[in-house]
Amino acid sequence: MTAAPVEVPRLADDVGALLRAGTVIPAQPLALDAGRRLDERRQRALTRYYHAAGAGGVAVGVHTTQFEIREHGLLRPVLELAAEVSRDTIAGRAPAGAAEPGPRPLVQVAGAAGDVRQAVAEAELAAGLGYDAVLLAPRVPGLTGTREEVERVLLDRARAVGEVLPVIGFYLQEAIGGPRLSVGFWREYASIEAVVAIKAAPFHRYRTLDVLRGVAASGRGDQIALYTGNDDAIVADLVSRLDVPVAAPDGGTSTYRARFVGGLLGQWAVWTAGAVETLRLAHAAHGDPPPGTSTATVPDPGALATLVARQSALTDANAAVFDAAHDFAGVIAGVHEVLRRQGLLDGIWCLDPAETLSPGQAEELTRVTASYPWLAAADDALIAEHRDAWLA
Repeated sequence: MTAAPVEVPRLADDVGALLRAGTVIPAQPLALDAGRRLDERRQRALTRYYHAAGAGGVAVGVHTTQFEIREHGLLRPVLELAAEVSRDTIAGRAPAGAAEPGPRPLVQVAGAAGDVRQAVAEAELAAGLGYDAVLLAPRVPGLTGTREEVERVLLDRARAVGEVLPVIGFYLQEAIGGPRLSVGFWREYASIEAVVAIKAAPFHRYRTLDVLRGVAASGRGDQIALYTGNDDAIVADLVSRLDVPVAAPDGGTSTYRARFVGGLLGQWAVWTAGAVETLRLAHAAHGDPPPGTSTATVPDPGALATLVARQSALTDANAAVFDAAHDFAGVIAGVHEVLRRQGLLDGIWCLDPAETLSPGQAEELTRVTASYPWLAAADDALIAEHRDAWLA
């Protein structure tokens, strides 16, 4: 007797439309107290801040949340807290200061990691809490072998997780544990029906193009939303497009226009209102329909000029936040330090006591915020006005 085919999980129509149109999805940090225990009040406040700033969702249980939450029994409570705040926003009980106070969709993303059994279990947990999709980290402890063997394990894991929730693929930079992946891998990955988006974050131009070429060759490019995770090249990704020739079944060729429509970024965990404006300018530069409409407009050269003028400054700021000078040793502490200065976090504590700011990193953060006052202006004002309400 032939087994019934597995039904592929689908995004809700409004969530899928938001994801494909492109939105800002910050990677949610972890709020701890001085004893390195979960600070639930500040954890909720962070999610409220992101919603009030105009983000289209958050990604929880990802690298910025610290992968170690799993060993500390914090994955479920952290997912639950973000889901609780998201339910309020979706229902129209938006946090103070929100530009969109009425009901609106959000893309609720849960990170999953580990081998296939762990990743499926984490996807099942996320599904039970109402999450829409899984961002599947490519790090699998103990995974060794040839590139082909590693890629096969990751593809099989994606298929298994895709039976539980829609999948967002993730190309993670090698500096923090990501494997090198081929164009063929991304072609096969994008061919998986449950894959709805891919986050490209190799911090490498050639490897970013590998993702675009693989998606183009899959034949599912129109069904997959491309999101930048290259925090060092946000503007470059958002304003660019790549026309990729694709072989047609009749022997001819067609053209797939590959383009990043949004970002799922640790950098956007800070200065999030500014990130929303960056994406708005990018969409305007491409002539995308304004939110809530379906009619494309003329590409706005002024929006493009503004982004190009800010491009290097944003990369400079990311270098300070992510501690590029010390090979990203202070990447999470840098995010925490920005949020601490704004009063959203009480300290920069990480689960690993050795993980903290690198020498000179605090001074670099001071330098970039002073050098580029537009970087934090909107967020500083929003947080100052509504922080107490978010913390209540």
